[in-house]
Amino acid sequence: MNYLIKRNQSTFDALDDAFNSFFKPMFFEEKYNVMKTDIRENEKSYLMDVEIPGYEKKDITLSLEKGYLTISADKKECSDKKETYLRRERSCRVSRTYYVGDVNRDLIKAKYEGGVLQIEIPKKEKEIPQTHNINID
Repeated sequence: MNYLIKRNQSTFDALDDAFNSFFKPMFFEEKYNVMKTDIRENEKSYLMDVEIPGYEKKDITLSLEKGYLTISADKKECSDKKETYLRRERSCRVSRTYYVGDVNRDLIKAKYEGGVLQIEIPKKEKEIPQTHNINID
């Protein structure tokens, strides 16, 4: 995002953007800086490597609902600090959701080591459609 572009053709937009981005590095996109993920696929499963550095295993939760896998991490000790920041780029809470479709949820495995969450998501075996003849009256 170029912070010098006016959104609504107003001079105040440019001033607001310049002030808001004062501490922001040029061409920095925050949304791409959280939970960088590599996703691979083989015949039987999806394999994900999700970077979540700075969190402990107990801080991370995984949930699967209606084909969407959500990974959340929450540091409890961050909320205890009552300091005022000029800019805060390190998050106490992060979350990201991925669509994985119809998978075998009971066989999902996850392992967290060295700031990387490794997840194996077995695919559900596809049912082979069987022909069913219908009688005509």
